[in-house]
Amino acid sequence: MAEDATALAEDGSLTGRRGSRRMLGKQPAAAILLCAVLSAAAAAATASNLTVQLPSALWLQSLTAPDIDDMRQVLVHYAFLPRLTVSLLCGAALGLAGTVLQQVLRNPLASPETVGVSAGAYLALALATLLAPSLLAYGREWVALAGAFVAISAVFALSWHKGLSPLSVVLAGLVVSLYAGAVGAALIVLRHEWLTSLFIWGAGSLGQQDWTTTLWLLPRIGAAALVIGLMVRPLTLLGLDDEGARSLGVPLGVYRFAGLAASVALIAFVVAAVGVVGFVGLAAASLARIGGARRLSQRLVMAPLIGAALLWAADQAVQLATRAQGDLLPTGAITALLGAPLLLWLLPRLALGLEIPALTEERLPRTGRPGLVLATIGLSLLLLLGLALLYGPGPDGWTFAFGDQLQPLLSWRWPRVSAALAAGAMLALAGLMMQRLTGNPMASPEVLGISAGAALGMMVALFSLDDAGRPAQTAAATVGAFAALLVTLAMGRRAAYAPERLLLAGVALTALFDALILVLTATGDPRAVKLLNWLTGSTYGVDAGAALLTGAIAFCLLLLAPLFLRWLDMLPLGSSAVQSLGVDVPKTRLLVLLMVAALTAASTLIVGPLTFIGLMAPHLTRRLGLARALPQAAGAVLVGALIMVAADWIGRTVIFPRQVPAGLVATLIGGPMLMWLLRRR
Repeated sequence: MAEDATALAEDGSLTGRRGSRRMLGKQPAAAILLCAVLSAAAAAATASNLTVQLPSALWLQSLTAPDIDDMRQVLVHYAFLPRLTVSLLCGAALGLAGTVLQQVLRNPLASPETVGVSAGAYLALALATLLAPSLLAYGREWVALAGAFVAISAVFALSWHKGLSPLSVVLAGLVVSLYAGAVGAALIVLRHEWLTSLFIWGAGSLGQQDWTTTLWLLPRIGAAALVIGLMVRPLTLLGLDDEGARSLGVPLGVYRFAGLAASVALIAFVVAAVGVVGFVGLAAASLARIGGARRLSQRLVMAPLIGAALLWAADQAVQLATRAQGDLLPTGAITALLGAPLLLWLLPRLALGLEIPALTEERLPRTGRPGLVLATIGLSLLLLLGLALLYGPGPDGWTFAFGDQLQPLLSWRWPRVSAALAAGAMLALAGLMMQRLTGNPMASPEVLGISAGAALGMMVALFSLDDAGRPAQTAAATVGAFAALLVTLAMGRRAAYAPERLLLAGVALTALFDALILVLTATGDPRAVKLLNWLTGSTYGVDAGAALLTGAIAFCLLLLAPLFLRWLDMLPLGSSAVQSLGVDVPKTRLLVLLMVAALTAASTLIVGPLTFIGLMAPHLTRRLGLARALPQAAGAVLVGALIMVAADWIGRTVIFPRQVPAGLVATLIGGPMLMWLLRRR
């Protein structure tokens, strides 16, 4: 990011013809070419779609003065053209918002989903649908805006005492997003029949019936973009570390708040108008940067253009493929199907800038007695195991079971408890290794794309086999997980497995697989509900054999963990420092990634990909003062196991005889804990 400050100085010193020539010579040619190619493809698809609906001789008339007696012209004027305009506006807004977020938060993975706005809007609509449907009469966009406002207010409240520092905002946004998403997913699992219509909206549906949405979006997006344009110079300096920015007299808190507020406003307007359009904000900002737009001023121009072209092309592709059924296929999901392969193709070919490790930006507490902290967590885990195995609801209410009464219950209790413990421990260790490898607080096993690959394998098994039993599902998920890992490693090999490249490749793969899942879920197929239950971290189908296998794998992998501790202590220092100590950085990164993949795949096959233990457990232990690799790893393993065992126990007993997936409960438990620690520190 230091290159932005250099660029700013250069911009101030360039004058006359010489400055113009230098600026022209530094234009992001690759990003401009990419935007042109996407626009050309979108224009060709638009012409094809328009030709089907109306002869070319009537195009101009349908745009300016449609004949109301000709239904074809009416549909083009009030449905096709507004949809095209909305796709351009929303794509540009998301691209601009993603760029500002990445700059303010100094994180290449920052995106509209990072700050919790999308999840907050989705949760507000779900709650309104179930509890107060009369609110929807005032307009869906106002309910969504209210949810988005509550979500970002929570993010600001959790990070305000830290001066809205990048790390605190990222962590607060992730926690709020996970928590709101978990509550929304729980509502869908429990009241699926009432919330089916939200699936399409949640994946971004751009269908229009008039120009109302366009006229609603245009002034709001324009005002937010104008505010961002007036802050280019201070936003550029926010890319420096805090001390460097303060030395230049930049009021960090003021400009961070203004930048975040403007970007969040853009996201909220888009979500309120058309729903959650994922991946565009991240993809557009990343493609602009790796396409040669190094200066912030260049990225603020190129990212909106790429975002608009990407969403325009995706929406026209949806209409070209589905024709009359285009409104039933969510464009937001198709955007990922188009943008993710594009990002994966460009990653090995274009250079990425170096990012400042984020884990070193905030001074977290250090405990002088790590043994006492670990002993407390371990004792809590033992007590919880006893409760999970012995205590539960029955015909006479909640009772402890012993002796003959306990024997039949153990046959189905211990496999689930054992699997939850092993999976939680493995995911926590995988998350710790990812965060220390990348120096990124947003890194987790899910980000590598391994979990999404397992989900895709599971999806293929469910939809291609007539009777996909657990062995077939497990085999398919295993193949999908390691296929995703191989793709991620192939993307990072040319850059010596550089963390930023790996994370972006993993995010692209995750978006690609999630898009496929969203499309299938939006169809309403009953098999999609079964897939959703597994995605939310269910231990329903775990038997004794699966529990023993998972436990054995976890035991073997945890025995290997001490071999990585020295590397995990050094990797957050940066590649240059680690290499100066005689460590082979590419080989070390590869070995750590393989360990993370094995841990993630083994646990994902049991409890699904969406537990987020790998994100929460390392942060919880770090906030408790466990700083070095050994105590933090031990603490993360214990905390991960503790949360998953508690989640499984609560999920199968709290609304007995119905059950809530353990992964959702884990997020509902861990989220408030992490919020409390973030606010307290």
